[in-house]
Order: sequence, then structure tokens, then C-alpha cells
Amino acid sequence: MPDDTPASSEAYKDIRSLARGIALLKCMNQMPGGTATTTELGQMTQMHRTTVKRMLETLRHSRFLDYEAHSGLYRLAPRVMRLSHGFTPRSLMARLAWPFMLRLSKQLLWPCTLSSFEGDAMHIRRSTQPYSPLSFHPGTPGRLLPMLSTAAGKAYLAFSSDLTRQAVLDLLARSGQWNLDAQRARQHLDQELADTVARGYSMNLGDWQLEPRFGALAVPLKYQGNVSLCLSVTFVKNVFEQRQAAQQMASALLRCRDDIEQACTDCGENELY
Repeated sequence: MPDDTPASSEAYKDIRSLARGIALLKCMNQMPGGTATTTELGQMTQMHRTTVKRMLETLRHSRFLDYEAHSGLYRLAPRVMRLSHGFTPRSLMARLAWPFMLRLSKQLLWPCTLSSFEGDAMHIRRSTQPYSPLSFHPGTPGRLLPMLSTAAGKAYLAFSSDLTRQAVLDLLARSGQWNLDAQRARQHLDQELADTVARGYSMNLGDWQLEPRFGALAVPLKYQGNVSLCLSVTFVKNVFEQRQAAQQMASALLRCRDDIEQACTDCGENELY
């Protein structure tokens, strides 16, 4: 089983100047208006004033800082926002979810996946396939899952707002994946999504034509009331015919969802600073 533990920091020599530069940016972020003098930053970081000045000038030349000569103040420049642009609350949730996913796979043996809505499909962001003894798709991350025939897609639709759900269905209709005018199909979908909400999780028991032998259960992971990610567990569909095994799998998945959302609540914004 592969080891997902990052290499020890002892294996690499710290780049002290980089760490100090990051420390300066963090200190400036805490200052009113994102402004500070060289002296103030030296006191906050316990670094020599000359060292602080040299690093500030490096950051200024890289356009991460602005400098006011008449006041001696350095100010965070708009470019610093690029440093965090790719790290969203969804990214944080995916990071926090990972150890819980590993624990769930260890408990159930089956692989788990974390996916997000992208374009007109669910995009698999992370998977415990390499760590599951019952893995069957080693190249899962990056794979796209259809919305209407997979557990992840159904979970996203079922637990999203009415406005979001309709927008997704309109998008699927334009791409030829869904017929908005088919009343019977819409009634069937509405009933399936209502059942999903009542149950607390979605199901795919061989519904996806590309994977007819496999099934999956999925739950939404919410951030500020909106579906951010979907967590799925995938299995050979015959397993779900065993009532006790099915109940255990669903219960474990729901507990995992609760643990992840609680971890995100406990984390708050502390992880971002």
C-alpha cells in the first residue's frame, strides 16, 4: 500500500530567506491597511532591520509590495491576491477531507472519491483508489462523471438549491444530455432526487452505462449552506444486495460526511492565516 505521508522536512534543507519573506507578508497582512514600516516589521519578526529592508525591496521589485518614500511605509500590492487565488474554501475542504476519506476506505475496504461540479459533469479531485485493496480504477483522479447516472452527480443535484439545480439541468439540455421537454423523465428525476434528500445520500446501482457492474453511494459536503463537494464510495453493485452491508456502508458514509463538515467548522479561518 503506498505511503501518502509527505517526505520529512529533515530530508530537505530549509530555505531560510523564503521562510522569512513569507513571515514578512503574514505580518503585513495583520497590520491596519496592510501597511508597515521597516522598523515595525523588524520588531514583529525579530529580524535585523537591514535584513528586513532587503527582503522588502525584493518583494517590491517583484511587485508584491508598494513603497511610499515620503512616509517610509510599505503596503501590500494587489498582486499578493494571486498567491491565494487558486486556494478556495473548496480547496480547504478537500484538504481536510483527505484523512477522513482514508479512514473510511480502511473501514469499508472500498475506494472513496471526492468530486466537484465542473462545466457539465462531476470532476474527481481526490481518490483513495491507491490505498484500497478493492481498487479497480487506478487512474481515477481527473475523471469526469455524468450528472444523471452517477451517485456524485445525483447528490449534487439533489442537495443543491432549486436555482442551481435548474441551471445545471438547462446546461445539460443544451449539451444534449437531458430533455427538458420529456415530462415523464422530469417526474422520474424529481422523485429520485426527493428520495435522495429523504434518505440523506444518493445511489447508483449500475445506472452508468460505462460501469454497469459497479455501484456507488454519495453524500454532499456543504460550505455555508451550499454543496461544495460530493463524497462517494464505490463498490461492486452485488455487495449492496446484502442488506446489512448496505446499511453499514451508508451509515459509515454519513458519519464521514459529518466528521468532515465538523472539521471544516472547527477550522474556520484559522487555517487560512
